[in-house]
This record gives sequence, C-alpha cells and structure tokens, in this order.
Amino acid sequence: MTYVLVDRPDLGIVVITLNRPERMNAMAFDVMVPFRAALQEAGEDPSVRAVVVTGAGRGFCSGADQESAGVPPGVEGLPPASYALRAMGLLEDVVLTIRRLPQPVIAAVNGPAIGGGLCLALACDLRYAAPTAYFRAAGINNGLTASELGLSFLLPRAIGSTRAAEMMLTGADVGAEEAARIGLVSSVADDVLGAAVAAGRRVAELSQPGIELTKKSIQAGLAASSLEAHVTSEGLGQLYVRLLTDNFEEATLARKEGRSPVFRDRR
Repeated sequence: MTYVLVDRPDLGIVVITLNRPERMNAMAFDVMVPFRAALQEAGEDPSVRAVVVTGAGRGFCSGADQESAGVPPGVEGLPPASYALRAMGLLEDVVLTIRRLPQPVIAAVNGPAIGGGLCLALACDLRYAAPTAYFRAAGINNGLTASELGLSFLLPRAIGSTRAAEMMLTGADVGAEEAARIGLVSSVADDVLGAAVAAGRRVAELSQPGIELTKKSIQAGLAASSLEAHVTSEGLGQLYVRLLTDNFEEATLARKEGRSPVFRDRR
C-alpha cells in the first residue's frame, strides 16, 4: 500500500496526503519516512509555490502509532537507548522539514489531530479545519509529558501561553470552532481541502521570493529576542525584493489599469 499520496490539483500546488486511514494516519515509520521524502521533493521543486498537507479518511493524524509503528531506517544493531533517540530524531526531523520548506505549508485538518498530529499541524504555516476536526495534546493523557516534537515551542506561539498551558496540562480536546476562536486555525470549512487549496492558489499568484522571505521573517520574528533585534532583517528583506525585481512597479501599474498584477520576480 502507498502510505503517502502526492497530487497536483492546480498549477504550483502540491497536496500531500497521509494515507493510512485504518490507523487514523498514525505516525508509523512507514508513513513518516515517505512523508518526509515527499515534503523534501516538493521543497526542491521550483515550480511548487505552496504545499497542502492532509489526511485520508476521517482523521488528520492520530499521533504515535502504539500498535504497528514499524522500524525506522538505520537502526539495526543499535542498543535500545540509541534506537529510541534515532526514532525520535526522525519524527522531529519531519516537523523541522515542514518548517524549513521555502514554500508555505498549509494544513487541511480533516479530522482529529492528536499528539504528534497536533505537532504536524502546528508546524504548518496555515491551518484550516473541517467541522469534525479536533485537537489534543495527548501525551499527558498517556502518563507522559505533553511536550513532544516542538509542541511547547509551537503551541504557545500559535494561541498564547495560557491557552497552550490549558491544552497541554489538561489534555482536553479543542473542537474546530473553538480552535478558530482562539487562533489555532484560520477558519472552519466543510470542504477543508478546497479551502486549503484556495489559500495555496492565492499564494501562487504572489511574488515567489516575497512569499518565501515572508515565511522566513515570520519564523524569525517568533524566535526574536526583541523588536530591535528583528526589525532590520525585515527591512533588508523588503529592500532585497524591491531592488532585484520590478514587482513594485508592476503592482502600481496593475492598480492603475484595474487588473491583477503579474509578478515576474526579476528585472
């Protein structure tokens, strides 16, 4: 069975689907290894302007697969402690791969996003939820910590420290409408994949270096120690695109002519 599906529904947009619905697209290694490879391939394709991630069936991703996790690559002969470190490192790298992609990654959360599945959604730049979606920081319910795969970094930055602490310390579910209210997702849509693809289509219409630098700037801003430490890098990014492309002139002309701009991203 192919556990990861890749589709191109529109020019410049790639949809990557976790395809193990009978296990709610749990993070087994035979799913996560090809998922990471599909992300990397999309990231290296200059024709790809946006990446959409979703799940097959009724779930987005149910987190760790506690019954049939499979075996990560490159662990033969390792002692248990090293095996565990390599296995966790692979899952961490999936989250980091999403963050490192130059293109925006958009989550179409079609159902439950639990534990590591919540982390995958948070690693994406934009999130849309189906009405049946819900979100759970599940580690605490399993007698572990709720902190995994960057959750304690990503979640407070998405919804604030108080709401993040409530989710992580209680393990309570957050439904789709509540997720939209607190800013965990942008909106709730019956056709959540359609909403995510539409957002990707809008991204694809804009300046490619402008979008890529904006993604980098958002991430850098969230990690910056102060406004003073960050604001200059924003200005340099703005100057970079302004000086190396005629995008600003095209946008000005397009407004005068009453049409949508067509950005060449070059002079």
